[in-house]
Amino acid sequence: MHRGTGQAIVHALKYNRWHAVAPEIADRMGRLGWPVDVVEERVAVLPVPLAESRFRDRGFNQSERLAQALGPRWRVPVWTDVLERARATETQTRLTPAERLANVSGAFRVREIARQRLTNNHVVLVDDVVTTAATLNACAAALVAGGARIVSYVTFGRAPAAGDR
Repeated sequence: MHRGTGQAIVHALKYNRWHAVAPEIADRMGRLGWPVDVVEERVAVLPVPLAESRFRDRGFNQSERLAQALGPRWRVPVWTDVLERARATETQTRLTPAERLANVSGAFRVREIARQRLTNNHVVLVDDVVTTAATLNACAAALVAGGARIVSYVTFGRAPAAGDR
């Protein structure tokens, strides 16, 4: 069951292979107003990496599709070879906030070959939806440990929190 149009669109992209919607989602993400320093400093967008098993099942990474459509809109490159999964994780969809944190802790790393390019740069991490930000924060921790100076996030949506109307 979906609670809104945005949620239905993301579900269609991720699970029904409705790839044509990715540029439209990225167009809306691209309209987000950013502080001037972010716009001037961001050097690349990076998708949240998908576990190999999920990539095999889906055949694509929805965050990468969004990043590939968003990068040209912002006139910055898309770096798909910087961040990788260090290990597979459970799907986050049915986990509590504490379980989500534990699930993704240490699950990401920066590839050695990308460290020099990443060093002292401001990058924007792209994902489809944020729930507790556990995944985004784990990715950001890996990016900062790998040399990034600043990591900003952009998502299409936010999952409803307990108590939302």
